[in-house]
Amino acid sequence: MPTRDPFTVLADPTRRQILDLLRGRDFMVSELVEQIRTAQPNVSKHLKVLGEAGLVEARVDGPRRHYALAPEPLRELDHWLEPYRRMWASRLDALEAHLDDMSDDQGD
Repeated sequence: MPTRDPFTVLADPTRRQILDLLRGRDFMVSELVEQIRTAQPNVSKHLKVLGEAGLVEARVDGPRRHYALAPEPLRELDHWLEPYRRMWASRLDALEAHLDDMSDDQGD
């Protein structure tokens, strides 16, 4: 059960960058440190927060930990965002229709 609010957790750009990286494959902390170019304790801190929000999962392989994206909380965020996407889609459709009308009027 997640203990942190995903919206609050995702407000941090470094955490979003970590999730973007994990979209492609699993990473070890050392690989994330290399990609993000920050200190290992900082990456570990961000991974802990992401884990508390249920956004990442760790798999232990001997002395190594592999981190992977946990998609379920993101599905919940996506579900929450859906009405806003529909609202923007309808507004963009209306703008497109208005621009089409303007170009038709200029062609006369």
